[in-house]
Amino acid sequence: MSTTTSNHIGRKISRIRELRGMKQETLAEAMGISQQSISQIEQSETVEDEKLEKVAEALGVTKEGIKNFSEEAVFNIIGNTVTNNDNAAFFNNYPTFNPLEKLMEAVEENKKLYERLLKAEQEKNTYLEKLLSK
Repeated sequence: MSTTTSNHIGRKISRIRELRGMKQETLAEAMGISQQSISQIEQSETVEDEKLEKVAEALGVTKEGIKNFSEEAVFNIIGNTVTNNDNAAFFNNYPTFNPLEKLMEAVEENKKLYERLLKAEQEKNTYLEKLLSK
């Protein structure tokens, strides 16, 4: 059962909101209305243009984008842009830094800390030797 092929604007708004990872409360806050109002909008088959414009702005889409929204188009876009059959392309995360450089920075920092600790111990030993020789 496809709910977005019909012209039920409320369902389209709901689906776009879900695809954007947004809760009703978040959308309501962005629009300055209550969550119950968002629920009513999403249950409405039609929405007045002024209110639709505000919803579109809060969702970061155009009013026409909401009116013309179809899930089939979304899935076609995803299907046409992902060339890897196992969808692993979504999970290719590469660091924005050189891990070896970060490791070497940590090693250098550890060296400095060790040297400071060693110097503090030497000063403490010198101080204790002075006290014992008196």
